[in-house]
Amino acid sequence: MLYSSLPVLLAVALCANAAHVTHPTTTPAPDAERLKKLEMVTEQLARQLMLQQLYVEEKTRSDGDSGIKQLRMRTDGDKTYDTDSFVGRSVAAVHDHSNLERTVGLGEMTAVLNGLEFRTRHNDYKLRMPVHNNSYHAMEDIPFPPVPPSVLAKHGMEAQAAELREYFKAWADSNVTHRDYRPYFKANLCIMEGAWTLDKHIDEPFSSDRHAIDASSWFDLQEKVRYTSNTGDRLNTQNLAYLPTTITNITDGVPEFAQWNYRIMCHPLKAQVNMSQMVPIDDFAHRLAYKRDMDGYQKTRMVRYTLDDNADKNSFYQWGQMDDWMYEIPGKDNYGAHKVDDVFGLPKLTLDMSEHINVAHYHRRWKVGAHDAMGDTVGHRGYKDRTLWVAENSQPRVAKTHIHHCYRSAISHKHVCDNVDKRVSYAFPLELVFTTPLQTWNPYNIENKGKFNKPEAVSVSANGRTGGTTLDKAYNGTHSKSYYYTPVEFFEGAEVAHDPADTTKAATGVLDRHGNLRLLKSSGIRTVLPNIGGVGSLRTRYPLMPVTHEGTAVWKEMEAVRDVVMDLEGHTKYMKTVPDALHKYTASPSHHGK
Repeated sequence: MLYSSLPVLLAVALCANAAHVTHPTTTPAPDAERLKKLEMVTEQLARQLMLQQLYVEEKTRSDGDSGIKQLRMRTDGDKTYDTDSFVGRSVAAVHDHSNLERTVGLGEMTAVLNGLEFRTRHNDYKLRMPVHNNSYHAMEDIPFPPVPPSVLAKHGMEAQAAELREYFKAWADSNVTHRDYRPYFKANLCIMEGAWTLDKHIDEPFSSDRHAIDASSWFDLQEKVRYTSNTGDRLNTQNLAYLPTTITNITDGVPEFAQWNYRIMCHPLKAQVNMSQMVPIDDFAHRLAYKRDMDGYQKTRMVRYTLDDNADKNSFYQWGQMDDWMYEIPGKDNYGAHKVDDVFGLPKLTLDMSEHINVAHYHRRWKVGAHDAMGDTVGHRGYKDRTLWVAENSQPRVAKTHIHHCYRSAISHKHVCDNVDKRVSYAFPLELVFTTPLQTWNPYNIENKGKFNKPEAVSVSANGRTGGTTLDKAYNGTHSKSYYYTPVEFFEGAEVAHDPADTTKAATGVLDRHGNLRLLKSSGIRTVLPNIGGVGSLRTRYPLMPVTHEGTAVWKEMEAVRDVVMDLEGHTKYMKTVPDALHKYTASPSHHGK
């Protein structure tokens, strides 16, 4: 940590200054002159520390892409691929807290954003979105979709359940003629965002019902992380995060520090998203470790997804579906912000050149009206980072970066000099979370007593009520941390791919408004829903996070070899020597690509 480097800086500066002191027999330099030299050397050393930080980040940028890198190790085995990497029992430590109203279970992870590597606390983020003003880090709850009117028109729980199952069937089949499911099944894109901030005091940038950073100050957090890293120990609550500090500027010889911080936020997508667009990624090492064929692998929480979007996958120069989705999401100025970027004398435009890119929203590509030194007009955020999205903001609490640049204007052909300050944040997509009518369907009219910490919610678990299946143990209504509406009869199966981190129960007793005992399932966010009769088990969380190693040359080579091995027949034209068993496929010249 750079805070702990200051004493070393001063000590080195003093030693350097001592080299300027003349022999004791001569008259010493005035104190003011010695102090000036000390300030100069200290400033030079602080600047060198800034350059060392830049070196580390530049190396990380060239080593891989933005994305997740590693989980805390929980499994081991005889083979290296038996141990956790970015996947363990689940990808990115995905798990369920569906007994909580809007909490999405997500554990610790190490991630990289624009070359900055950091480690999160246990996340368990909430389904929330930015507000419609520029209040720093202000977020609000994403509305849950309503229950279809045709369901509410049915009399009795069983009739409503039968009709609701038809909507789930239509959603699973993307069949709007069976039931128009689209207003009732909503896709929300959740992202990992990071930025260098100027917060002097420790700041929780996003709320969680279960976790918060366990430190009284940034310095306290740094010392606790140093301790756990040096000793190999851990905090059982998983409430520590490694968030680096850097020197961002030097003013009058005084270093200005910036603190890295991150948050997870979500956005309800405007576009309709079909589950058929989601294509599973074969992370083969983990599939082999858990002995899963591809069909079985897709039923676990280990699988990541990508989009069935050829434009996005096949060309550096394309604007794909993921770009559309990310471009809907604002940076730290929130919804309604608009900024243009014409640094270096070239306005950054959309790829069709119809308008300026709104750089206050997350984007990774743009086009300019002049060719670069390689003849290209399309630019990409980052030198080679395929999965980095950037957004500008005007928040004073975000550290700014400065440039003074002189150039000949491509438009006026005059010599122009600019002084530019920018404040930016970085992001990559984390997962797609679908909300469904199960978040609001309440056929027994169970009373929701609001936030768990409000006085009116105390009665839910008062007098030893634990959600048991008897009148005296059943919850008395529900609240935000005991969120139960769904009758157990709606499902035909148990929870899918249960993880020890899950907190939901198989069947929970809840009293309705008339004191009747009802057996309910939790109604919060699940990764995979239990089996629905006549429909099956449907996924509602689709992890989309990139992996930082995917940006390395080794991964690219490995992925190419894997594609060949997994489909030998389809790739014979690329082989130097065709295996004997495949010679029958090489009879036709069409199998020998030139």
